[in-house]
Amino acid sequence: MKTLVVAATKAELTFLYQHFNLPDTDFVESKNFDLLITGVGMVATAFALGRYLSSKYSLVVNLGIAGSFDRGIALGTVLNITEDTFAELGAENEDEFLTIVDLGFGENYYNSTTTENINLPTVSGITINCVTGSEKSIKNLINRLNPTTESMEGAAVFYACKQLNIKSLQIRSISNYVEPRNKDNWKIGLAIKNLNDWAISFIGEMN
Repeated sequence: MKTLVVAATKAELTFLYQHFNLPDTDFVESKNFDLLITGVGMVATAFALGRYLSSKYSLVVNLGIAGSFDRGIALGTVLNITEDTFAELGAENEDEFLTIVDLGFGENYYNSTTTENINLPTVSGITINCVTGSEKSIKNLINRLNPTTESMEGAAVFYACKQLNIKSLQIRSISNYVEPRNKDNWKIGLAIKNLNDWAISFIGEMN
């Protein structure tokens, strides 16, 4: 049984590719783990996992950067996202948001299922199609879901793993705070370095 490492972009795993001398492709098979680059967003992620995810994997590790609603978390901090919600899956009823659960059409909440001992802070996240960038949207999301992080893929990975009963883990490094869009405040390079340092160590210890 192998581990499948999943990320949206190769850029997020630059140093992992270099450390393990992996070929520059979107799907890599190696002796101890496989790696899948899905593309950005939950649809691309679901499609890629539909092609490659199978019962030969005992664990899926979703890696990436994320935004944080909590300014008490330093940029570059690596977090274990143990709960994730599809934040936009539902319907608007004037000012009220009805989730897909409220509508009776399915689930919107998923969680990690790994039994690995991960020595990182645990937080809850949301998965969105549109990165949050207005004070009104930020306030609404905090009031409704009170998330710590947001990404564009996390809950989709948890969803796919649940369907095949495969253990899952989501690790993200904070690249920015959730705020009106301001690239000058981002620390993407730091977030990617810290994420890769953690991933290289985790994979090395696991194998």
